[in-house]
Amino acid sequence: MANVTLSHIEKIYPNAGKKHNLKVTDEGVLAVEDFNLDIKDQEFIVLVGPSGCGKSTTLRMVAGLEDITRGELKIDGVLMNDVEPKDRDIAMVFQNYALYPHMTVRQNMEFPLKLRKVPKAEMKKKVDEAAEILGITEYLDRKPKALSGGQRQRVAIGRAIVREPKVLLMDEPLSNLDAKLRNQMRAEIIKLRQRIKTTFLYVTHDQTEAMTLGDRIVIMKDGVIQQVGTPQEVYGAPANMFVAGFIGVPQMNFYTGKLIKNGSSYAVQVENATIELSKEKAERLAANGVEGQEVTVGVRPEHIQLASTTENTVAAKVDVSEMMGSQIHLHVNAMGKDGIIIVDTMDLNGRNFSLGEQINFTFSGDVAHVFNKDGNNLEYIK
Repeated sequence: MANVTLSHIEKIYPNAGKKHNLKVTDEGVLAVEDFNLDIKDQEFIVLVGPSGCGKSTTLRMVAGLEDITRGELKIDGVLMNDVEPKDRDIAMVFQNYALYPHMTVRQNMEFPLKLRKVPKAEMKKKVDEAAEILGITEYLDRKPKALSGGQRQRVAIGRAIVREPKVLLMDEPLSNLDAKLRNQMRAEIIKLRQRIKTTFLYVTHDQTEAMTLGDRIVIMKDGVIQQVGTPQEVYGAPANMFVAGFIGVPQMNFYTGKLIKNGSSYAVQVENATIELSKEKAERLAANGVEGQEVTVGVRPEHIQLASTTENTVAAKVDVSEMMGSQIHLHVNAMGKDGIIIVDTMDLNGRNFSLGEQINFTFSGDVAHVFNKDGNNLEYIK
């Protein structure tokens, strides 16, 4: 229902002298820096990053709850910087539900429609339809205190969608729920997205939510966009070590190594292992004019293979062995760094691992990521 464009958006707060990692200018603390994003009609965009990275501030600027210091916000091509929140045709779902405790569920959902003076018959129809979509019809006459956390969040979402907004903003809507309810509500949001035709902008610190919900993910750190891409792109082609370490559970392992160039081919050397990189990776490195250098090699836990020999492998010491059903997560120390190796139990034939046991591992050349001293992925560096 709406295209949303954020061009060179910045948010500056007065410097209150607090400790933070944000850039400080003569004007104050730069909470969001040069944020650029073009959101397509009906696209589901997720802003993700650690606490204090600027994702909620960005969402609040889109909502009109925070002033924009610099830059332009446009919805369907119309400049919105100075437009009142109520006139932006957006709706927002908050982390703490923000329901009126003295009103019933129906009254909570009717409230935004009453403000717009929607006729009673139409208002009832819209509320009934939203309640059916969200599975809360039987709770319409109850008050919020009689509902569980998941039910209250459904009511909060229902109150937002009855308005049929152009843009639906969601600020950490599942963070107050337990793990089981979060999983259920993620599925509900995916189904909701298929049933209502609106543009979603969703904020979370949970990368699992980001990966399962978003058409595209915007990864932020210290007020700056680190990468924008599909879940597959940010997982398979991380722009830098921050993205590589943030996306993926458990996180990527990082090892000190060397990048060796030999003609048109490349290899990485990690401890006693020398692994030739795949043809595709070599082509991308060559296209960027990358030469041999000291690097950090990143490998995801699920891409590491145990080796039965010490030849051309990396040595590690087992610290903890976690049984995770069909997999074992080995917490190991290799080259002085802690990391995790994921092993399928089917491949072990009943083998157990003891504390302090020495093991060896390797990895293939198509799963290694190579980062320079600045932490940028040499395959995708601009």
